[in-house]
Amino acid sequence: MNRLRDLLRLMRPVQWIKNSFVFTGFIFGEHFHDFDLFLRVVMAAIAFCLVSSCIYIINDIADCENDRKHPKKRARPLASGQVTLPVAIALALVLGVVGFALGLWVSQKVAVILFIYALMNVAYSFSWKNVVIVDVFCISAGFMLRILAGTVGVDIPPSKWLLLCGMMITLFLGFTKRRAEIISLADHRNEHRKVLESYGPIFLDEVIAICATGAIITYSLYTLSSETIAIHHTENLVSTVPFVIYGLFRYLFLLHHRHFGEDPTKDLMKDSHIIVSVLGWILVSFCILYGA
Repeated sequence: MNRLRDLLRLMRPVQWIKNSFVFTGFIFGEHFHDFDLFLRVVMAAIAFCLVSSCIYIINDIADCENDRKHPKKRARPLASGQVTLPVAIALALVLGVVGFALGLWVSQKVAVILFIYALMNVAYSFSWKNVVIVDVFCISAGFMLRILAGTVGVDIPPSKWLLLCGMMITLFLGFTKRRAEIISLADHRNEHRKVLESYGPIFLDEVIAICATGAIITYSLYTLSSETIAIHHTENLVSTVPFVIYGLFRYLFLLHHRHFGEDPTKDLMKDSHIIVSVLGWILVSFCILYGA
């Protein structure tokens, strides 16, 4: 039982929430009446879960020695020795093969997107993670590929403003993660992640502010665009903008005053203010789109 739990931890299922980005096109395109399309999007999301877990294992293999020096990551199954290297490699292969097969079942486009995602992340694990700025753009690109899998991959036309908004938000989360790592690791940051020696707090604060501003502007323009109004038959989506602004401002407050941000997936689910703002955004959006 403990062995199974360690293997599950190695797959990092808590990170699967990132693959909810695959549903972006389906939700904002109002395709809830199309069950076949919904099934394809769900299968694309599951394929991303499997392939992303494969990549996490590859990344853990590449970072094993550095993780053993990290105050938190040394408890990971591979770094702590709870899972052996051969078992980790075998699990990664199984997850990768099944994930690609499922993606191919959805469409050739999804399979190609998964291949690009895997290739980019392997390059990230072994090289690009040490290149300043490029490392964060790789993280952002992973999310953009998820959105494309759930739009282009299943023949849903993507919104250009929504794609730009997704890019700005994921860049924001990526750079805040680097900022949080600098705070958390202090003088030992270079031992854990080589690229951190190239980042400084002033530079990171500047790009974080740019990304937050970009996210707010692009989301606002999405809600006001003629294309969005034509699809949803309402001009009221602009009412959801304050929730986005508050959520971003709250995250910045937590970054600087509570040292949040090192693990965005977990941190976003810890703070009651952010949870309420997300639920408020969902509720107001639903009422506007389906209650008007």
